[in-house]
Amino acid sequence: MAKREEIYTGLDIGSFKITTVVGKPNDEGSLDVIGVGVSHTTGVRKGIVNEIEETVSGISESLELAERMAGVPLGAATVNINGSHVSSISSKGAVAVGRADQEVTFEDTLRVEEAAKAIQISANKDILHVIPGIYSVDGQEGVKDPVGMNGVRLEGEVHIVAVSQPAVKNLKKCISQAGIAIQDIIASPIATAKAVAEKREMELGCVVLDIGSTTTGIVVFEEERPLHTAVLPIGSAHITNDIAIGLRTSIDVAEKVKIKYGTCLPKSVQEREKIDLSEIDMNEEGMISRKQVAEIIEARLIEIFMLVKEELRKIRRDGMLPGGALLSGGGAKLTDIDAVARGVLKLPSVIAKPHHLSGMVDKVYDPRYSTAVGLMLYQFEENEGRIDKSSTVLFDRSIKFLKKIFKTFLP
Repeated sequence: MAKREEIYTGLDIGSFKITTVVGKPNDEGSLDVIGVGVSHTTGVRKGIVNEIEETVSGISESLELAERMAGVPLGAATVNINGSHVSSISSKGAVAVGRADQEVTFEDTLRVEEAAKAIQISANKDILHVIPGIYSVDGQEGVKDPVGMNGVRLEGEVHIVAVSQPAVKNLKKCISQAGIAIQDIIASPIATAKAVAEKREMELGCVVLDIGSTTTGIVVFEEERPLHTAVLPIGSAHITNDIAIGLRTSIDVAEKVKIKYGTCLPKSVQEREKIDLSEIDMNEEGMISRKQVAEIIEARLIEIFMLVKEELRKIRRDGMLPGGALLSGGGAKLTDIDAVARGVLKLPSVIAKPHHLSGMVDKVYDPRYSTAVGLMLYQFEENEGRIDKSSTVLFDRSIKFLKKIFKTFLP
């Protein structure tokens, strides 16, 4: 009963908006969305906090809106961290199996993770995630879960995500001043993938793209494990800037033109199609070509996807992911963006929205909410996992303790 009353909150602090999504466990073992809050902010630039007070104000407003809808107070949240400082590396660790009967335990996998963490990273960076990958037991490779197997030596490859220390400190300061506790901090691309990527896609190999206003997050999966994580300092706001320059108009008008008339495929627009700027803003005048707007959007999108392609080339997965590209984030709402992605990345490409939810799903079934939903789901699944794993470890230790007691009574 206590589990059903537990509340899980995802807090996505973006460069344009701050989103809070609140969920409550149901009888089916999934989450019901019970609250959503969105506020706009100018305190974050390219995923990094650069104005404390403005960011705190945005967080407080978003939380208040979500609390009001959910009808429950929010005391803690799982928060994202974003920005080009987010980087990843694969590392290997190896340990001798601890038990005398040579059976691999959960504790052995934890020791492998600790061994793999013993790597050199930049002085101003901290390790945020150590995500287990594929294991090897006495040379038998490709083992997903070695617990219960027998062997002498356990090896494992882990995915390590590192982030900037100052960025984390400023983020924590904002959350603290907003009066809410941090349950966990998750890299934005990994949180987004939690909400939109299916098990089969991650097993086959896929790339999840979180296209925000000023950043594009990337996480590549293979065999259900993350292989590469990165954040590019470019997003949909750069398209707006290009339109403003190309049309010689304001940023606000350019954003409205992009949303209302924008498409990523110039060939789908006829030459005679025009946009009357006075219909968008009474202070503007003149007619502009819709095809020209489409050409501006396409040019910038090709640049973004070429940078993604370069990241895939670094890990030798360029055009080699059968699960395709999953496009999410606010920038993924551009008309025909999946067609441009297919053309540049040479991969199957789809618009990805949060799934496997109930409750107020109509409020969050949108690429813009993927990161916030992923943060909420991540904490929910992590808590469930921790309960199971800690119970197993506790049970193993209890059995060992009882065996010792019985041995003292044996002749």
